[in-house]
Amino acid sequence: MDERKLQTTLDELLGEIGSLPQSDGTGRDALTHETREHHEKLKQSVTNLQGSMDHLRLSIKYLLFDLEATRRENAYLRSMLEEEPDAGPSESSEE
Repeated sequence: MDERKLQTTLDELLGEIGSLPQSDGTGRDALTHETREHHEKLKQSVTNLQGSMDHLRLSIKYLLFDLEATRRENAYLRSMLEEEPDAGPSESSEE
């Protein structure tokens, strides 16, 4: 549900609560206040979650960049080792 639809639905709900009989006005006002508080907490939670998701996406991009750099370094070092004629310890052929 997008923000506009949620806000519209909340406004309709609060309008219906406002149209209830006045016999228990304090309960109605408390319910209206509580509903608004829950809505604000929900909006804050969604905002925090979106921020966390953005941070996670950025962290994953950095990790992928690092992985690719490590792979390139690995390939480069392997090619250097393969090009060296005597990569291992030298054995003396004089006996």
